[in-house]
Formats: sequence, C-alpha cells, structure tokens
Amino acid sequence: MFVRAVIAFLALPGIVAFLVPAAWAWLGGLTLRWPPGLIIVASGTVGLLWCVRDFYVAGKGTLAPWAPPRRLVVIGLYRYSRNPMYVCVALILLGWTSAFASPGLLMYAFAVMLAFHLRVVFGEEPWLARTYGAAWAQYARRVRRWL
Repeated sequence: MFVRAVIAFLALPGIVAFLVPAAWAWLGGLTLRWPPGLIIVASGTVGLLWCVRDFYVAGKGTLAPWAPPRRLVVIGLYRYSRNPMYVCVALILLGWTSAFASPGLLMYAFAVMLAFHLRVVFGEEPWLARTYGAAWAQYARRVRRWL
C-alpha cells in the first residue's frame, strides 16, 4: 500500500501543485519576484503531506480514487476542513502565484480550485455519503467543506 500511496501522491497533487507550476515558470521564463511566496508553498506542502499520512495511517488507504481510505478520516487537519488536501494544494498554487507574481499561475490556481469544488460536491461527497452513511452525515454537519 505504501508504494500505491507514493504513486498517488506523485501522480495527483505532485503534477497539479508542483510539476505544472514549475513547467509554467520555466517555460514562461518567470523569475522569482517575492521569495516569501515559497514559505506559502512550503506551508501548503507540509499540510498536504500531513493529510496524506492521515489517509495512509488512520484511513488505511491513499488519496487516489483507485485506492481510497477504508475508514473515514476525521483527525488532524480533517477536524477543521472536510477537504484539507484540496485546501493545501490551493495554498501551494497561491504560493507559486505570489512567488512568481504570475497572472497566468493565478488563473491556473482558480481553475484548479473550481475543478476541486465541482469534484467534491458532485463526486466525492455523494460517494462518502453512500460509503460511510451516518458517520459521514454527522461529520459533514460538524466540519465545514472548506474552511
């Protein structure tokens, strides 16, 4: 399962939060304009890794749709947001945006956030409700979708 967790991390947030912005910056000839933006990237990365760990340890699964957690994860950052991984990826993207002062990366970040919202509302939440029933309903009443 550990190998699947690593592959899922590299394939999903790895591409969206790191590969695409890095390629955008490199191919676009962007230069670092505001170095504190990298602190935002690092903060989001720490949060993301924390969530991935919680999925693996507490949920007995991965962040990947093909190997989801077998248990509902309600610890760690999941006490404050039902979707902290998505929040962390958004934070990472906004960190890249501010570090490179890039309107293009900002548009990319907003497009990704919209896609996340649609995926959560129309895909993940109905699946969680079917899979975890009353436990999900209670959790969803107690914890906000985003922040």
